[in-house]
Amino acid sequence: MTARRFDTALVELADDHATGALYGRAGVVYLCDGVVVHVESPSAPDLGVRLIACGRLDPEVWRRAVAEAGRDRRVGGFLVEHGCLTRGELELCHLGAVFDAGYFTLLPESRPTRFLSGASHWLGPVRPVRAEVLRREAGRRRALLDRVWPWPASDEEPVVPRPGGDAHSGHGTGPTRSQRDVLELADGSRTPAQIAWLLGRSAFTTVLDVRRLAAAGLIETPRQRTAVPTAQRSAQDRLPQTTAPDISLLIRLRDALEAL
Repeated sequence: MTARRFDTALVELADDHATGALYGRAGVVYLCDGVVVHVESPSAPDLGVRLIACGRLDPEVWRRAVAEAGRDRRVGGFLVEHGCLTRGELELCHLGAVFDAGYFTLLPESRPTRFLSGASHWLGPVRPVRAEVLRREAGRRRALLDRVWPWPASDEEPVVPRPGGDAHSGHGTGPTRSQRDVLELADGSRTPAQIAWLLGRSAFTTVLDVRRLAAAGLIETPRQRTAVPTAQRSAQDRLPQTTAPDISLLIRLRDALEAL
């Protein structure tokens, strides 16, 4: 089933009212009778990490819920029944985690690797989402990122602050609080996903902050990946990047001006 895009396979399974888990390299989507009930991705902090990071749950409470209710696939219900969260809080946080992980799982280059029929997640039912809604939201987020700074390599490469970057130079205001949090953890080796896990917040929001920081000239812009054979790479490295020529030109102009 690897020939099809992940989102195409997902919608087909939803149309068939399938129940189970669709796996891909970037994540897994859980379906129940054709609707999405949960999504997980290593690129996005899970529900427990997010609830603990924002101070809404104590780590021990989360561990107890998973230990006592995980086998019965009802961790979400356990948290509500024991007064740890209101139903509204659980649904809101769960939807945020689903759409966050869904963005990475449904990237255009993603392909399904297998479908495990009948599989269910230990969180249990919370607030289902139609597969088409998940796909549409992932597309909306990709379009937003491209409007901010169409340079996808920034999403996966380590975040490298620019030496001597002036947060107020030429932009009227400095970075937002959210962007400052990213800069504080940007040590030249951490990727946006790793920073998001450390902060315990939306990975998509972190990627969006990274793109805005790149557009503002506060972090280095990583080289775009290309599918050129190894023997040709040294020659290509001496040529302008062609993946996004307008942005490549802007970067060169910006660097030249700052060198004056």
